[in-house]
Amino acid sequence: MESHEEKPIIYTMENKPIVTCAGDQALFAALYSALAQQLPREPMEWRRSYGRAPKMIHLEANFVQFKEDLLPKEGNKALLTFPFLHIYWTDCCDTEVYKASVKEDMLRWQTTLKHHGSQDWLIVVVESDAKKKNKTNLLPRTSIMDKIRNDFCNKQSDRCVSLADPLKESSRSQESWSAFLTKLRTLLLMSFTKNLGRFEDDMRTMREKRTEPGWSFCDYFMVQEELAFVFEMLQQYEDALVQYDELDALFTQYVLNFGAGDGANWLGSFCQPVRSWNGLVLRRPIDMEKRELIQRSEASLLDLRSYLFSRQCTLLIFLQRPWEVTQRALELLHNCVQELRLLEVSVLQGALDCWVFLSCLEVLHRIEGCCDRTQLEANCSHTVGLWTYATEKLKCLGELCGLVSKNGPDSEDLNRTVDLLAGLGAERPETVNSLQSPYKKLKEALSSVETFEKHYLELSHAAMEMYTAIGRMRSARLVGKSLAEYYMRKGDPQSADGFLQDSLKSYVAEGWSLQVTHTRRQVAECQKLLGQTEEYLQTSALLASDANLTDEERKHFCQEILNYANQSSQSQDQKVALSMAAFAQLRELRFQPACPSVHVGAALQLELRMCSLMPVAVRLEQLAVSVHFSLEQPGQRGPAALSTPQRRNPGTGTGTGTSGMVSSGVSPDGTVVFSAVSPAGGVLSGAGPGGLGGGGSAAAASALELYEIHDRSPSDNTLNTTGVVCKNVHLMLRRQDSATSLDTPSAGGISVALTGTAAVAIEDSTQMLKTHDVTLLPGNNSIPFTAPSQKPGAYTLRQLCATVGRVQFVLPHIYPTVQYEVYSQEPQLTIEPLTDNLLAGLPQKVKFTIVTGHYTVKKGDALQLSNTDSMPILHTNSCTARIVSNTGELVGESALSIHSSEKVTSISLPPTPPYHTLDFQLDVLCHIPASPARPETERLTNGEVRHRTKSRTRYNSGMAAVDQKVSIDCPWSIYSTLISLTFYIPFKAKHSLLSAGKRKYIQVCLQNVSDTNFRLTDPSLTQRQQNSSLELHSLNAKAEQLVYSKQCVFCLWEAKWAVEPPACLQFSFAASFSPTEPADAEFKPYCYDFQLERVSTLYCLRAEIRPADGEEQCRTGTLCGLEVSITRLTEPSDSEREDEESTESEGLRTTNLMYEVVDNSSNWAVCGKSSGVVSMPVAASATHRVQMEVMPLFAGHLPFPSIKLLKYLPHSATPAIQPDTDSCLENDNLSLLDKGLEDQADTASLRSRGSIHSLGSTDQPLPPTPRGLPMPRLEPFSPGQVFNGSQGRQVLVLPATDDHILEVNAT
Repeated sequence: MESHEEKPIIYTMENKPIVTCAGDQALFAALYSALAQQLPREPMEWRRSYGRAPKMIHLEANFVQFKEDLLPKEGNKALLTFPFLHIYWTDCCDTEVYKASVKEDMLRWQTTLKHHGSQDWLIVVVESDAKKKNKTNLLPRTSIMDKIRNDFCNKQSDRCVSLADPLKESSRSQESWSAFLTKLRTLLLMSFTKNLGRFEDDMRTMREKRTEPGWSFCDYFMVQEELAFVFEMLQQYEDALVQYDELDALFTQYVLNFGAGDGANWLGSFCQPVRSWNGLVLRRPIDMEKRELIQRSEASLLDLRSYLFSRQCTLLIFLQRPWEVTQRALELLHNCVQELRLLEVSVLQGALDCWVFLSCLEVLHRIEGCCDRTQLEANCSHTVGLWTYATEKLKCLGELCGLVSKNGPDSEDLNRTVDLLAGLGAERPETVNSLQSPYKKLKEALSSVETFEKHYLELSHAAMEMYTAIGRMRSARLVGKSLAEYYMRKGDPQSADGFLQDSLKSYVAEGWSLQVTHTRRQVAECQKLLGQTEEYLQTSALLASDANLTDEERKHFCQEILNYANQSSQSQDQKVALSMAAFAQLRELRFQPACPSVHVGAALQLELRMCSLMPVAVRLEQLAVSVHFSLEQPGQRGPAALSTPQRRNPGTGTGTGTSGMVSSGVSPDGTVVFSAVSPAGGVLSGAGPGGLGGGGSAAAASALELYEIHDRSPSDNTLNTTGVVCKNVHLMLRRQDSATSLDTPSAGGISVALTGTAAVAIEDSTQMLKTHDVTLLPGNNSIPFTAPSQKPGAYTLRQLCATVGRVQFVLPHIYPTVQYEVYSQEPQLTIEPLTDNLLAGLPQKVKFTIVTGHYTVKKGDALQLSNTDSMPILHTNSCTARIVSNTGELVGESALSIHSSEKVTSISLPPTPPYHTLDFQLDVLCHIPASPARPETERLTNGEVRHRTKSRTRYNSGMAAVDQKVSIDCPWSIYSTLISLTFYIPFKAKHSLLSAGKRKYIQVCLQNVSDTNFRLTDPSLTQRQQNSSLELHSLNAKAEQLVYSKQCVFCLWEAKWAVEPPACLQFSFAASFSPTEPADAEFKPYCYDFQLERVSTLYCLRAEIRPADGEEQCRTGTLCGLEVSITRLTEPSDSEREDEESTESEGLRTTNLMYEVVDNSSNWAVCGKSSGVVSMPVAASATHRVQMEVMPLFAGHLPFPSIKLLKYLPHSATPAIQPDTDSCLENDNLSLLDKGLEDQADTASLRSRGSIHSLGSTDQPLPPTPRGLPMPRLEPFSPGQVFNGSQGRQVLVLPATDDHILEVNAT
């Protein structure tokens, strides 16, 4: 139980809600221990207003004796001293005692509560079995409870509870005790919620008055902090942290408004000069000293910020978020510096550095106190920022107090140090015993130069190690650069050199142009002090070409190089080789002539275009290009060759190999363009040096790709935000710490020049391009060279070296690789057509091209072409040859002399010098071959089919190809070469035999398959074997007609003969054709040979369709009669008797025929059997009729079903004609043979719905044939042997009568 004496409230997290206890204090003292322990065990759901999420809390209470002084006074807003519940304890069970004393005491207690407006109270009546035994005249317990409820709890009966002997362990006591604790928690939570809500409303009202005069932020701070204390008391640390964050944001906004000119009056108290800078205090739960200053409105800006952050730090530690403390601390330290400037607060120079240094170390020590070493190492990314900031501030203090200079601090520095240490005040009690406290570290660091260096190096190396461990190499390099500056000020360039080189390497790799310039100047100073001559000269060259420096600075570094170059040296070999990347850049190389492939002894000029990066003109003693010579030429010249006469691009098929230029940037005019790379490692957009580049690891390094982004309102399209985004950030921010690869030559040269620390190797070469006494002016310069061309081979440009006195600037690799070729070419001949296709039958032009190479065409040299009958060479007296140089210039023209004999055509060539081109054109004519007489079916003696060879056909045009071979003898070779010219026949011809009963017509279709239009005249058809009985009557009206491309012309003749024609007829079709353009073109002949076999008509088919009985017309769905009549027209000739398989019975010769009725158009349904075998007499006018039933499926004029007639041969018969694979038997006819013969025994007599009549012959069913024996065969008739008289006939079919009844119900 709490003491009766009043004690001051200590604001710590141990504070609990106050509950007063009146009545029997001895009774409460006996129950206090159990009540204090068991009250917070069960959580309660706390539902708050304004829709905030409910939370589960454990309620604790600070039970104190009731006093009127504890009740809140008017205007007191302190929640921590507010009693939330008042309890009256009594165990009275005697009515007389209740009336005498207890009732009056309760009445005074309740009157006091009502006077102060407190409505949260509870009366607890404790029942004791011991008192019941001692008192015999006691009323039942309910009587005392009833009296108390009647006297005090008329409207609030739940405010009076009974507790049954809580000190016993019976079940009744436990239930009563548990119900009492639940009641107590509920009432305490209700009171807490009600009073807290009232407090929040008052605080909100106070905040809304912040614009009124006289409003004080400090007063409001104390009120909202009271709310934070309450949340902390309930262990709701997140809500408590929100209160401090709101105070932080409110104060920050006022400071920003003050900087914008809108200041509040109360900010004047925070603008007082800073007199104490002892840093943050994080080792106390509450810094009461600073809180009292805030409460009295006497706190400075640093006091307010320090106290506010200390409270936030405490709550974050309770929330187990220590790494957020470091993040907030870094933001706080930077923001405080800016806020002091905005408020124009007077601060002693160096005071802020002391405050920041102490605060950084205080935060780090606080984090180390709540985390183990493993956690600290794993999360050093959160603390490294504080280590770096502390290092920077300590360095600033060292520079301010003279601890960084070579001579040490002077008297003024010592006085400044004393003033700074005085502002720290006395060390805090909690850190007095700590040997590593921030206070001791700062005093020790400022006490002497040695201790300062010790602490500064310790902090710097710790920060660098942490940055390296987490992969932040840029930040580590930045700390190292700061450390290098410290060493330079201390006069120790040896220690500074490594850090500066690392920083320069990072800046160059990432393209930070200004940082590269600044660091490179420091490197140059360091190298000069260390006596590193070669490295210093290279760095000076880089600085002299840096556009970020002024002209005076660039000239200074350029003069440093020239001074060293002009110094006299005892040994001429003591020359310094530097990279040319910083001195000059190779921009362009041009060949004259443009083609970098020349023959032996030809003149070849090279023009180098260089951009000098120096600010002044520089005289070069020598500019040389080393050349690597290779005997193996990139394109090896072969012997004289003849290419196939196909259409190809100029230069194709000459066998000269590559063009001699192996360069990715070569242009048709012989120019090679090199990428302009700045000394900073980036690609230049203009001709000047410097500029921001994307990286130094490659010549064409990535540049920044920046794009604007705009965010507009979807409603009115107003601009909300705008920004810049880098699309290649993955390339800009990647690490490039490893050495640059030398796979790309120019990249290697640039990487050497960037740091200035690597030597440049100079190659020894026997071949050199040199020029002397050249002056390079700032900007672009042009330097000519003469290239050697005495030996055939490949010449590759390797290095470029510029000599200035003792200094040589070397470009170690010329990239892209540039080479030129000196060749010794063999003569060769190329023949190519001048059109896409060479057409047979017409004169065609072909072009002869002779590349002389090293051979000189002398007078009397000639080409000897072998003649062929199928392709003569046409020539005229006006044939002219052109002579062209290797540069494409026309040298002269000369008339050709062509002499032809029976076997050879000789073409005399004009004299032509070496390495020139001689071309001329000739006309050639390929005769169209006539088609050989070939039967439709060719069979060997053993009966096998001869496989015909297919002619070559252009599948895109359908033209047949004819290859003509020509043998040519050249004067420069002892060998003859056989070449092939491909001609295409412009026409495709086909024939057909047409029949009209016994009359025969021969039709020839001539198709123009070429892209040329022709005139066709005098078509004729003749017999190749004269037959006087055969007459051909032409039915063609026009003597001349046009045949357009892809069109056909049909010619027709009627064939008549007096006697029976022979079995095989051979014909020849002839016509004359010429192209429509020119109009006077000469006509050329065209011939097509073909033959016809068995042209006589043997059988005539006729069909009739009759409607059903009682019907005048056929109707759909009704059976109709189909009668097919087969009539033999002629007696068989001798040859036909041999081919036709027949049998003789009783003096009557018959042959078996098979008929089939099919309807491929699905207009008819054939009922019953649709096919059968009939025995046909071999006699003129013999007729056989077959009847069957068919059903029309559609109405209209329907064509007759198709009727086929085939030869039915027994298995032993040898067919006269072997059917082709595309014969008509490949469909339904073959399926009939798959059945057993017993299924076909009566196919000749189709007994369906009608009867079958046989006139002139008898239908004989085939006898059953055992399975497994050879099957009969079907053989089609030759074209013209069967005439279908019903072909193309139609019959009218009417729709069926509609007898359906439609029922309609109407309601």
